[in-house]
Amino acid sequence: MRHAPHRYQHFKLFIAITIVKIFEKLVLEFEFNDNKHFKYPIHSQVEEIMVNVIVNGALGKMGQESVNAILGQPDLNLVASIDRDDDLQKTIEKTQASVVIDFTHPSCVKSNAIRTINAGCHAIIGTTGLSELDLHELDNLARQAAVGIMVIPNFAVGAVLLMKFAAEAAKHMPKVEIIEFHHDKKADAPSGTAIKTAEFIANTNSQVNCVALDETELITGCRGGRKHNIPIHSIRLPGYVASQEVIMGGIGQTLTIRHDTISRESFMPGVILCVRKINQITGLVYGLENVLEL
Repeated sequence: MRHAPHRYQHFKLFIAITIVKIFEKLVLEFEFNDNKHFKYPIHSQVEEIMVNVIVNGALGKMGQESVNAILGQPDLNLVASIDRDDDLQKTIEKTQASVVIDFTHPSCVKSNAIRTINAGCHAIIGTTGLSELDLHELDNLARQAAVGIMVIPNFAVGAVLLMKFAAEAAKHMPKVEIIEFHHDKKADAPSGTAIKTAEFIANTNSQVNCVALDETELITGCRGGRKHNIPIHSIRLPGYVASQEVIMGGIGQTLTIRHDTISRESFMPGVILCVRKINQITGLVYGLENVLEL
């Protein structure tokens, strides 16, 4: 039997090391309990101050799941659960909240972030729709206000692994496309996860898809939108929560890396981790991988 080329052995080792690093970090923060959520911190937090949290977008599915997760944490205090038609600024002032979690809507996410920062409150944003220019602006505002803002396209650890593995594989595979699947109520396309994945890949291999295909679109848009010259295809159907495939092609072979979110509970360890970490930062952190420090 022939041995695998050295670069593929390196890729397998990279995957194993990355998985171990992520779960080492999570084990330091959480343990399972009978209610399924990562509930009780393993390390002592008796000496820590209770964190007052607002969930904005609490009528949505991610907001509801976040409310339940926050209520299950002994060191976190849910002081308000509101939605996008409520007065965020007055709620922050009334409750003396220190962290706002935003799962509202792309149409109001930027204004919510600005109000949160101007109120001297940390912001954790799971809502998509912020441009690179928006991120730069919010970073500057947060630094001026000496608060932290986390913009997290995907709170699932498995999605972070997919991005890391895709970026590593892109060093060896010259052609890449992304397909993302979401429920039919998602307000925007493509997903923040797909955009972030394309950025990961382009940062690793700027020459990916550099050879243009000789093709004609018979129906405009059928080859998908593009980010860093990587086609992204968005599927919206009932029955999905969130899934993504990164498909890579080389001579005589393809490689598919896929992540499936079966339940929104999968996002909650990442949400709780961000709430506990955000008081340690000033300015913008973009992506869960930077909270996990991968």
